[in-house]
Amino acid sequence: MKVSRRDAESQREGFHLTYCSNIHPGESWLEVFANLEKYIPELKSRLSPTAPFGIGLRLADAAAKELLESHNLAQFQGWLTQQDLYVFTLNGFPYGGFHRQVVKDQVYSPDWSTEERVNYTLNLTQILAYLLPEGLDGGISTLPLSYKPWWGKDQATCETVLKKSCFNLVSVVVEMIRVYEQTGKLLHIDLEPEPDGLIENTSEVIDFFNNWLLPIGGSYLSEKLNIEQSLAETKLLEHLRICYDTCHFSVEYEEPKSIFARLQSAGIKIGKIQISAAIKVNIPAEIEKRSLIVERLRPFAESTYLHQVIERRSDGTLHHYSDLINALPHLEQSLAEEWRTHFHVPIFIRDYQILQSTQDDIAAVLHLLQTNNACSHLEIETYTWDVLPSEMKIDLLTSIQREYEWVLKELAAN
Repeated sequence: MKVSRRDAESQREGFHLTYCSNIHPGESWLEVFANLEKYIPELKSRLSPTAPFGIGLRLADAAAKELLESHNLAQFQGWLTQQDLYVFTLNGFPYGGFHRQVVKDQVYSPDWSTEERVNYTLNLTQILAYLLPEGLDGGISTLPLSYKPWWGKDQATCETVLKKSCFNLVSVVVEMIRVYEQTGKLLHIDLEPEPDGLIENTSEVIDFFNNWLLPIGGSYLSEKLNIEQSLAETKLLEHLRICYDTCHFSVEYEEPKSIFARLQSAGIKIGKIQISAAIKVNIPAEIEKRSLIVERLRPFAESTYLHQVIERRSDGTLHHYSDLINALPHLEQSLAEEWRTHFHVPIFIRDYQILQSTQDDIAAVLHLLQTNNACSHLEIETYTWDVLPSEMKIDLLTSIQREYEWVLKELAAN
């Protein structure tokens, strides 16, 4: 969906707004396409009847391989053209099953130290290069290298993973450079920091780029392409960007304005902004009130996904819990003033009785984008409809529409 910016200088570019199809279950291409046929044309008729409508496509490894078989890709492109749809971003974070099964930390597997992750992302690169319209750049969001708790305090092993990840990311960048030289289509990998990821906040992103990706990956790319190190680093910064998920950075207690400024100062681009909200709650002193919060949070401690919790204490320090189910027994005696939980709740709701959401951070990001040309790709990513508490569930099509309408209203207000 093409959305115009308010400021005249960048009016011609506008925002590209979509939702991520990872909200729909299905790991095969037939299942993915069935969901697209079911939901996308109706959403387009409601939200963008006369203008092209963008798709944020999530493909598991199996679906990506199947889409590249026979004439599937050409047939899909024909359907997109017929329906006045376009694909400009792919979600390449979950490699395999993502719904109706226990996912938890396996969402990070295989990580960027493995050939499986490379081959999967190369398939996604081939697909996006084919589908991406002329004149648009296109991104593939992916995991933040690996899962930090897997490596614990083993510094040597962690450094090995970081180094392997640099080499493997460069392998995909080489292909993206080839695509650009042959077709003029600019593709990028968008690393998605999140709590307990190997890179999880702005400081760790900048540290990875400055101390690993640019020196080590730059040297490797320089050798592979026989170019100067400085040019290799420039190309890496063009093809390797950040997927800024508003939920994830909110759970880390980071302010949008600071994130934008620090990334831009480091020369790191934002390839995609995923619009999503986390749960937050102020922790009262009274034990009985804390007990009520525990009971209110309990339905969100479900068994499919990781719901990392970060608490902020009165001295400003942060304390991490790997999952909400592990955190809840500590709430009554916690030293925290506030908890934030990695659970993607509907973005159009700010208050959930005694719980709140980080909706204000989304509004702040959308406001910043009116004057800061940091990113034009916006993807709504509330993927938890199946596991929300029953009283929060409504018709899925209506829910997606309400999310779009909330974002559009915020953009118009800014």
